[in-house]
Amino acid sequence: MKRGHFLKSLGGLSLVPFLPKLNAQAPPTSSNCILVPSETAGPFPLDLTANEYFFRQDIREDREGVRLRQRVRIIGAGNCLPMAGVRVNVWHCDRDGNYSGYNTEVGLTYCRGYQMTDENGECEFITIVPGWYPGRVTHMHFQVHVSTQYSAVSQWTWPHDAVVEAVQTHAELYPEGPDPLTPEQDGAFNDGYDLQLASLEWDAANGEYVSEYEATVEGQGTVGVGYEERRTAEVMALGANYPNPFTASTTMPLELMQPAAVQVTVFDLNGKRVWERDFGQLLAGAHTFDFGADLPNGPQSYAVQVVATTGSGRYVAVRRIARM
Repeated sequence: MKRGHFLKSLGGLSLVPFLPKLNAQAPPTSSNCILVPSETAGPFPLDLTANEYFFRQDIREDREGVRLRQRVRIIGAGNCLPMAGVRVNVWHCDRDGNYSGYNTEVGLTYCRGYQMTDENGECEFITIVPGWYPGRVTHMHFQVHVSTQYSAVSQWTWPHDAVVEAVQTHAELYPEGPDPLTPEQDGAFNDGYDLQLASLEWDAANGEYVSEYEATVEGQGTVGVGYEERRTAEVMALGANYPNPFTASTTMPLELMQPAAVQVTVFDLNGKRVWERDFGQLLAGAHTFDFGADLPNGPQSYAVQVVATTGSGRYVAVRRIARM
């Protein structure tokens, strides 16, 4: 089965809000609306989602390997539309077949991270083409958190010939050589992997491989079913900052539908916390906050996370901004 291509190409500095656009025009339907097979999260899962540091696009840290731009698109099986505002976790081994957080790598966190999908159900990671280890082909694990009650866990692989070519072309980066197995010889994929096959192509202009993968999970696209961003929209609305992009400072509007304790944190694309302020308890209504003067100089993209805590729970909204 040929996997449908993305409706648009994601840019590394995409300036899109992660809150659902309730009045936005519905995106075109997907060409693939079959539930992705469920796979084990192990043997090397590591839940890092409680730490906002791992809300990051670049998950390489210090790992060597040829650069991979991995694009992911999530579809809701209920109506075959893109799912906006769901959290996508990914993790994979390094070029030598090691997973961070396990065995000799305890305490390390490379090749792990999560993103939120935009209004087209898409997100993007920067990583390396993974290596392999005995019994498994080159693959990547992922988990899609649709709601607090449901998440989908699976894996994807890439065309075997494409992976072999990538490793052989960059042999100096892969001392273990190419993967000796094919997906048909892997226990996770030997029952069929049409719905778990990502593309893999070399982008000579940018010196990186580009991969696209689409997964269909339970739920409704566009407005979702029960995911946390839907609940957040009932508590607060995080507006677009102005100016954007900005040079010295920028202002971001926040509308609270009810009183809440508000904390604002700014992360760079590596997940590093670069600015934070606790505004304490705020009344319902319109608010603004200014920042930027304390951020590093020069062109950069940031994620602004607003946490509003009320008597009914903790709510999170995120927006991307850019500094020139």
